[in-house]
Amino acid sequence: MVLWPQSITSRTPPDLEEVRGRYAALFSRFAPAPEGIEFTPGQLGPIGGEWVGAPGTAPARTVLYFHGGGFVAGSPETHRPLVGRLVEASGVRAFSVKYRLAPECFFPAAVRDGIDAYRALLAKGVPASSIIMAGDEAGGGLAFSVTLAVRNAGLELPGGLLALSPWSDLSLSGPSMLNNRKSDTVLEWEMLFLCARHYLRKSNPCDTYASTVYAPLTNFPPVMVHAGAQEILRDDASRLGDRCADAQVPVSVEIYDGMGHLFQVESGRSEAKASLARLAQFIRAKSAALAA
Repeated sequence: MVLWPQSITSRTPPDLEEVRGRYAALFSRFAPAPEGIEFTPGQLGPIGGEWVGAPGTAPARTVLYFHGGGFVAGSPETHRPLVGRLVEASGVRAFSVKYRLAPECFFPAAVRDGIDAYRALLAKGVPASSIIMAGDEAGGGLAFSVTLAVRNAGLELPGGLLALSPWSDLSLSGPSMLNNRKSDTVLEWEMLFLCARHYLRKSNPCDTYASTVYAPLTNFPPVMVHAGAQEILRDDASRLGDRCADAQVPVSVEIYDGMGHLFQVESGRSEAKASLARLAQFIRAKSAALAA
């Protein structure tokens, strides 16, 4: 599935508006949100976003979701199809966070927004063990960064953490960045390099709150990570799994053969259905003690 009219590996590096346009093209190719899912504007403390639910979803359980878009694009609205499918499959409501984007607001603004949203959920009386951190691409990396901030702040940890095709190394050092450059039809090194530059400004790309592949993940909650074998972020996913295993954190990393970036939005694919079923099973299992 080719999403861009021309390759971004041209001789002229892309500018920010071009990258945002290409993310918009990606989001426009998402399959429609499932019927029966309700999207309601909401607020968690100072952080805006929207609640995603359906009749019968358990209000005592919450997926705190961070959308992708390279830290420069995307919103809860663009990711309704993906978040809606997770809610539909799991039966657990979600809050999709409208965190601040670069370059207008740069690192660590998004991390601060994430932990503020988490604190607000706790203040509402939602048990930490009933919260599942989740996200895709930049939002997947952000879910790890926010969990790291939660742990380091001494707050009670969420019940689980899941990520779809997480971008967790802003230094872009994973071998798949080059090895998969021809098979990934969605993301490319130059595109992510520009996003990282605008998000980080002068911060170190190996800062652990920016790139959790360099963070000690001791005492993290159980983790599930899914990615496609053909995407350039494949090794970000597998390296997160290695870091979790090193820290003796329960972890499942699933790399789907023949699949590209965010294949879960292609509703007709059997691999997408299998991935969503596995993610939903994880959400229910790690939030099973929460419902009441």
